[in-house]
Amino acid sequence: MLLYEKWNDKISGYESQEAYDEFWKQYIPKEEEIYKNILGNKRKTIEGTIKSLANEFDQEALTIIGFLDGINTSLEEPLTLEPLTSESDISMAIDFEKLFYNMHDADADWLYNLDEWDDILSEDEKNEIAQQYNQSKIFTNDEKKVGRNDPCPCGSGKKYKKCCINK
Repeated sequence: MLLYEKWNDKISGYESQEAYDEFWKQYIPKEEEIYKNILGNKRKTIEGTIKSLANEFDQEALTIIGFLDGINTSLEEPLTLEPLTSESDISMAIDFEKLFYNMHDADADWLYNLDEWDDILSEDEKNEIAQQYNQSKIFTNDEKKVGRNDPCPCGSGKKYKKCCINK
C-alpha cells in the first residue's frame, strides 16, 4: 500500500470520535515541529526522499505524507501525492504568503501564530493576509433585485409587476 493511501486510511479509519480526536492530538505537535523548523530556517525549498525528510525532521514517513498533504496547496507547484513511497524523491517550493493564508483557511491557529513567522512576514503583511482571508469569507449579494416597476427581465417589454412577478 502506498503512503498516501495509508495516510488517508489512518485519518478516516476511526470507530469513535474520541479515537479520531486522540490521533489529531498526537499529530498536531509533530506537524508544528516541522513548521517551526522550516519557518525558523526560512526554508522556501525542501528536497529529498520521503525517508530522508522523515529522518531530518525526526518523524515517521507517514507523518511526512500528512504534512505534505496539508502544505500541498501552499506550494508553488503542488505535488502528486498518490504515487509517493518512502524512496520517492521530492522537491517543493513553498509560497509563504499562500501558506499563511491557507493556515487561516484551515483554522490552524497553532500554526499561523508561531513566533517563527516574525522573521518571514512583517506584522503588516500578516495583518493584510489575515484581512484578505476574512474578506474572502464575507458573503455579499451584489445581484440587483428587479423592482416592481422595472422592465421584466424576461424581455417581454412589460413592467415586472404586469408580467413575471407572480410566476
